[in-house]
Amino acid sequence: MTTYLLAGGGTAGHVNPLLAVADGLRARDAADDVLVLGTREGLESRLVPLRGYELLTVAKVPFPRRPDRAAAAFPTRFLRAVAHVRRLIRARGVDVVIGFGGYAAAPAYIAARRERVPFVVHEANAKPGLANVLGARRAAAVGVAFAGTPLRGAREVGMPLRREIVDLDPTASRAEAAAHFGLDAARPALLVFGGSLGALRLNEAFGGAWRDVLDAGWQLLHVTGQGSDLPDPAVDGYAVVRYVDRMDLAFALADLVVSRSGAATVSEINALGIPAVYVPYAVGNGEQSLNAAAAVRAGAAILIADADLTPDRVRDDIVPLLRDDARRAAMRAAAARTGIRIGTENVIALIDEALAR
Repeated sequence: MTTYLLAGGGTAGHVNPLLAVADGLRARDAADDVLVLGTREGLESRLVPLRGYELLTVAKVPFPRRPDRAAAAFPTRFLRAVAHVRRLIRARGVDVVIGFGGYAAAPAYIAARRERVPFVVHEANAKPGLANVLGARRAAAVGVAFAGTPLRGAREVGMPLRREIVDLDPTASRAEAAAHFGLDAARPALLVFGGSLGALRLNEAFGGAWRDVLDAGWQLLHVTGQGSDLPDPAVDGYAVVRYVDRMDLAFALADLVVSRSGAATVSEINALGIPAVYVPYAVGNGEQSLNAAAAVRAGAAILIADADLTPDRVRDDIVPLLRDDARRAAMRAAAARTGIRIGTENVIALIDEALAR
């Protein structure tokens, strides 16, 4: 029996690939022990137990960004967290640690090294987080979702994805998807979404240009987000929904996607071979633009800056794309070449490699 410790969390970008790998390990050998290390504050505190895994916790110790009282206390608090993880590794007989970034990953990497347990790093974003930058220097193996991610020894393995995305057959599911959203499976559909909370810029742009999309002969599935008050004109071919709990069906219906470019979103769209228009979130350190860069270079997607997305830009750039079947076909072929559906299997192969050493 092998005992795996998967460390990471905080956001869905860390938790979802972690859970995909956990599911892959459990499906391969139910006798193995799959443990998760996270914090009490992160999303993992809710999602990991719901998925049936044991969550071990470590104190959340953010890296200091400025010289203040928290910075002065950081070394002691961080070393205490490392010592705690070392005790967990010994007590549970952990054979290998796999880190996905986030607050739990950094102490896990150092603890594993001090306990002489191999560890593997997976980075979901094209711009890596500090924990994974540091961890990659001593890792037994490093996998990244996007080519060109600047981590030492990195290999492109793709993103571990949800099974409902990996197993999706869009053609076979299209009729079900159309019925689910009240649309027509025989007509092309544009999917617009900005995440669970929505994206104001996308909502304003398509709230002002939805009629142009319909006039081009397309339908529009517009996921506005739970906090949106965008009115629904209640016209045939324009489905306005606040939240979608079956994104697999939304993707099955989509002939083109307009969305933000979070790492998981880009990976799922590429894996399914859907042409895309990405509108990176303007706040942050620019990682969303970098996440989309490989797809743009490959010809699978185009990029529009958040500040530039207006109803007029939809009419000038996106509506002509709806009318250009040849261009969309080329984008679809490029997306199929770029996408990786076996990210989970690839990460598990890295883990096996680390154990074999």
